[in-house]
Amino acid sequence: MGPNSYGCLYTFRRGYSKSPFYRLGNLLKFFNRGLYALILTFFIQSQLVAEYLYKDEVIFNPNFSAEVETLGSELYQKTGIALRLVMLKELPHDKDILEYENELIATFNEPTVLLIFSEFNMQVDIAVTDRSLYEYFNRKQVLSLVASPIQAFVMALFYSDSFESFKEIASSHGGTIIPLLAGKAKKGEVLGKYSGSMFNGYADIAEQIAQSKNVELVNAVGNSNKNTILVVKVLFYGFIIYGIFLYIKRKLYIRRQKNEQK
Repeated sequence: MGPNSYGCLYTFRRGYSKSPFYRLGNLLKFFNRGLYALILTFFIQSQLVAEYLYKDEVIFNPNFSAEVETLGSELYQKTGIALRLVMLKELPHDKDILEYENELIATFNEPTVLLIFSEFNMQVDIAVTDRSLYEYFNRKQVLSLVASPIQAFVMALFYSDSFESFKEIASSHGGTIIPLLAGKAKKGEVLGKYSGSMFNGYADIAEQIAQSKNVELVNAVGNSNKNTILVVKVLFYGFIIYGIFLYIKRKLYIRRQKNEQK
């Protein structure tokens, strides 16, 4: 028997002659490797599934993730446009939001609309891989500070310094993100406010794209989206009416005081 054959036989005999504890150790190592492989596979699959909620450092809610993934997947299948949501705790210290979103946009090959929210920076923005994508949705409307035309008109009266600025402010309404973000949240409901407002805007963009492409989304938010904005409008108008009431009450009180002093 040659040296090579001897070597093979020797290896086999060494493995066979070891104690049961040695073989048990090998068996455990095998299962550990299988467990690591299973965990790695699950991790990779999770990364692949989380395609439209592209990054989430804020919410960590499985229901929120599932809703975004479901709507985003349907939109992409029917229109070929990927709508991705990025939820950040804070922007990288060496980048502003424009630099960060341009860095992300460069990594996508398919037509992509990117909706970004940074909690600590309190910034929201929308970016696209190609400017032609803005034809399918109204970026200015989605990111408007106000929800209704009446609210925009009132703001234009107070804040415009020229006729041009008046027209610009008065025509900017229909916001589906910032009016909800700006609202007060009860203790423990801040994350709910973030997820509600960002999904509201995400769904608004998705529905506008679908409408522009003449397709119907089964998972569209539709009326519930409008009802949320309606609540914001009612609250806003309630504050305006209450403010006017206090103003008139104050004026009447001052006038009465002056009459009594005469």
